[in-house]
Amino acid sequence: MPRMLHWVFKVADRGQTIKFYRSVLGMRVLRHEEFEEGCDAQCNGPYDGKWSKSMVGYGPEDNHFVVELTYNYGVKHYDLGNDYNCIKVSSTAAFKNAMQFKDEFPVQSLSDAQLKVQAPGGYNFEITNADVAEGMDPVTGLVLNVTSLAKSLEYWNGLLGMSVVEKSDKEASLSYGEDQATLVLHQIAEPLNHASAYGRVAFACPAAELPEKQKKAEEAGHKVLTPLISLDTPGKATVQVVILADPDGYEICFVGDEAFRELSQVDPKADELLDKAMAADGSKEWYAKRQAYLAKLDAQAELKNKQSKHAAE
Repeated sequence: MPRMLHWVFKVADRGQTIKFYRSVLGMRVLRHEEFEEGCDAQCNGPYDGKWSKSMVGYGPEDNHFVVELTYNYGVKHYDLGNDYNCIKVSSTAAFKNAMQFKDEFPVQSLSDAQLKVQAPGGYNFEITNADVAEGMDPVTGLVLNVTSLAKSLEYWNGLLGMSVVEKSDKEASLSYGEDQATLVLHQIAEPLNHASAYGRVAFACPAAELPEKQKKAEEAGHKVLTPLISLDTPGKATVQVVILADPDGYEICFVGDEAFRELSQVDPKADELLDKAMAADGSKEWYAKRQAYLAKLDAQAELKNKQSKHAAE
């Protein structure tokens, strides 16, 4: 049975981003990897230079849905589209933390027991003030916007074989198993815009099934973005992947499960590796200077506005 692994975020500010995941959501860095050149399967997007990957979550990737934080050195901004909706988290600690850090990370109350908090880059998380059963993953769902629920269900349920758990006129929840996070497809009226911040969802399946997934997509007339390919990670396992695209252009990565389980082992030095990379990069200093500069511009604009009002009186 396939399993849903992670969603990929492109991040420009690693310092604030990792603070959000550690201090608000209460996640931990599971592994961190640095690469000298772009990924053959565009794991880091359409960039050829140095980049890093940080896997962050509540527990091992074997049984938790996690996020992949992709950082491209030198890229300081990504335009946000309307494709990604939110990731759902059920945690009393995260709910409390979000309120504590609301001056740094914007919070919107949805109900007495639910809120939406915004991570750096504009990525939303919906947090429910309740805890899951012991041993279960607090991440309960990934919500993506689609333009046609009917066409999306034909693809995700009909072609990829995900089971429909719940369905309404504008939304459907799908899953590969009861112990996994659900994929929620939410229909919107406006055209979908992935913009430069577009992400990618990843699934694991037996490596022997990868050629068949590619073949079925091709025979159905759907896009195969990256035909079956092997990807190397320095010092770790080589994995095979096939990357597909659904009717709305979402990138869907299927990776061979056997090698991925070896690749995705939790690294006890992950936090140390990420912090060391950020210190060497100087990203914190760059953003501190940028924020000071923007604050200065705001103060100058406010002063100019007051002077204009005073002159008009």
